[in-house]
Parts: sequence; C-alpha cells; structure tokens
Amino acid sequence: MVSDPLVIADRTFRSRLIVGTGKYPSHAIMADAHTASGAEMVTVAVRRVDLTDRSRRTTESLLDHIDQSRIFLLPNTAGCYTADEAVRTARLGREVGLSNWVKLEVIGDERTLFPDNVALLEATHVLVKEGFVVLPYTNDDPVVCRKLEEAGAAAVMPLGAPIGSGLGIQNTNNIQIIREQARVPVIVDAGVGTASDAAIAMELGADGVLMNTAIALARDPVAMATAMKLAVEAGRLAYLAGRIAKRAYASASSPTEGRIAAGAGAGRSGA
Repeated sequence: MVSDPLVIADRTFRSRLIVGTGKYPSHAIMADAHTASGAEMVTVAVRRVDLTDRSRRTTESLLDHIDQSRIFLLPNTAGCYTADEAVRTARLGREVGLSNWVKLEVIGDERTLFPDNVALLEATHVLVKEGFVVLPYTNDDPVVCRKLEEAGAAAVMPLGAPIGSGLGIQNTNNIQIIREQARVPVIVDAGVGTASDAAIAMELGADGVLMNTAIALARDPVAMATAMKLAVEAGRLAYLAGRIAKRAYASASSPTEGRIAAGAGAGRSGA
C-alpha cells in the first residue's frame, strides 16, 4: 500500500510481501508469480545463482528471470550450518554484485531446519561490522530477537512454523511480544501455508511476511501469489483498523432504544 510503506534500513517498499525463488515448476511460472504477488523484494540463495559473467554463460541463470528494474534482490545464506560459512556466503554475494543486504540463515538442525541462534548472533555481529544490512531468520523467541536487534540487525525474521511446513502461525503470542518489543521491522518468515496464515501474521502486527513454498508448490502458483498479496494487504488494514474486543457472550449489533414492547400496538376485539 502506497500510503503505508514498509521501511527497512534505507529502503522503502510499497509491498509488505517478500517472496522466494525456489521450488517453482519453471522460471517462467516464477516470474509470473512474482508479478502477481506485487512483491518488490525477492530472496535468492547465493548457492543457487550462477555467478559467472553473463556474456560467458551457456545456460540461463535464475537472475535472467527476475525483473531487477522493479524487484530488489535479497541474497540469503540458505544451506549454511556454521557462522563462518554464512559469513563467507554473504561476502560472496556482495562481491559478485548481488547486494550488501543479506537474509542471514544459520541452520542448527538438518531435519527441522531450526536456526542455530548462537551462531546466528555471531554471524550478525560480524556482518553488521562489515557494513551489511542483516535480516536474520530466527526462532519465534523474543529474547533472541532482542539480542539480534541489539547486534545491529535491520529487521528480525521470526519463523511462524518450520520451513516449508505450511502449518501457519504456531505461537501467536510470541509474535505479538516480539512486535511489541522490537524497534525494527518484524517479518514473519517460514510456515505460511495459505492466504489466511499470511493475514493472521499481519493482523498480529507483523510488518511483513516472507514466503516461498506456499506459493511455489501451490497447484496454481500465480493464483496463490495473488491471494497472498491480497491477504497481506487485508491483514495489514485490519491491524491498523483495530479489531473489536473478544467477548465471552453475545453483544447485539442493533440498538435496543425504541424497541417495541411485547404486546404493544395489538388492537382489542369486541366492546
């Protein structure tokens, strides 16, 4: 929404939806889904990009299918399991001209893909000192998010559920606490399965939502990208509008003043 932009570090984005580039049936479908989503920032795994000079390549690169005139690239360190590995991957992305921004991932468990938060903090400290704009992917832990912000993270990206699970937001209370405490944008990352999950994340106060699998592996990725765009916008509007308080009992939606009393207006017969 133009009147309610997302601001991270020194950049302003009209869309609060960030999407990925993996798992699509084809590059062409990915490009169409990006357009349908309205996203202005997409994540790109440094390890998946052909970093050779375009004039010397013999095959198409993922980057050939991303309209960089309107889409900002956010390199990520997907597949890294140590702080040192993540730092080196981020440096490589910057050296080849992708960006000095990085979605920082340091995985701690191969099966669940949960982050290694100790290594994540270590890598964040190093990269911030080197001038990177760091957006770390982390657990939905308010303490860890606070420490990442103190380390200089430009935003924090707590998971909603395990990567690719499609389970939706599993701990709404933690996301709300993180949003209340954070002074930087909070981007819910991972676990979104469908449009309602994205809307819930935004209604909780998240500044944005990042997703990949939910769109890429949908039966119709382009249609799902459209749904996600609308869900993020609706969720943000609902959050700004302010939901009504929850009640244990019913509350009449129509006023009771001027209500016709029982029996009033009934005529008498006879006399």
